[in-house]
Amino acid sequence: MTRKLPRRGLPPMHPGELLREDVLPSLRRPKAEIARLLGVSRQTLYDILEEKQPVTPVMALRLGKLCGNGPDLWLNLQRRFDLHGAQRKFGAKIKAIPTLEVA
Repeated sequence: MTRKLPRRGLPPMHPGELLREDVLPSLRRPKAEIARLLGVSRQTLYDILEEKQPVTPVMALRLGKLCGNGPDLWLNLQRRFDLHGAQRKFGAKIKAIPTLEVA
């Protein structure tokens, strides 16, 4: 059985975009302080904000604790972003793989 993801108007966002555009401005603290509170380097935080690095499970735990919303939001955003990118890059090759049925 194949299951298609629902199509919506916008592609999935990188979690760094949410952090950069919505979360950090509402926290009203310097990025250096946020990095220190997260226990990561400023460069690591900047790389996530610039969408150069993914949000790893450990970073999702850190962000979830800092923001009080748990890691699931951050991991789900990253997962959707990664799947969308993989679909765009490898969709034709994946489509060529047959689907086997269990006897």
